[in-house]
Amino acid sequence: MNNSAVIYATLSRLFSDILDIQTVTDIKNNISLLELLGENSQNYFNSKNINELIEELNIDFSSMFLLNTQPIESFILDAKQETLVGLQNPVMEFYFRHGFEIDMNQTDILSPDHISIEFGFLQTIAFRGESKTAKEFLDKHLIRWVVPYLLGMRIMATTPFFQDLFSFTIEFILSERERLDNL
Repeated sequence: MNNSAVIYATLSRLFSDILDIQTVTDIKNNISLLELLGENSQNYFNSKNINELIEELNIDFSSMFLLNTQPIESFILDAKQETLVGLQNPVMEFYFRHGFEIDMNQTDILSPDHISIEFGFLQTIAFRGESKTAKEFLDKHLIRWVVPYLLGMRIMATTPFFQDLFSFTIEFILSERERLDNL
């Protein structure tokens, strides 16, 4: 099994929308994931019931990603905060050039450069074993905006889970980039 692809898939889900009861239950029961994220997340999930977790996590998610700023590359990198559509969007053009077809009608996410879609792309690339493409995408897109974005969001996060998730995500994409250099 490709560990990078699994991590990208998990990150894609966690950044896509508020967390439903099944996802929160899965996280609470996944001791390995909580250990990977850190002691604060472990303690947080162990000290709350499912309903408390859902409420607190979704308030935190909504505050950060829906009310303040959405995790969309063009919003973060472009001072106009406009989402470019079609092949005008550099991320969409990158997907197209590398054979990644995305049907935006199949998702509630409205932008191809949303963090969740970008992690989904990297999941596909990891399954295909396309390290050169992954390295290029990390350099041209994800590292340029996700690292500074999540550093800022980490300060805004009120739950230990999101604080740890943001730190883990930054460490993962930077270590993934280094791993790709060593292949």
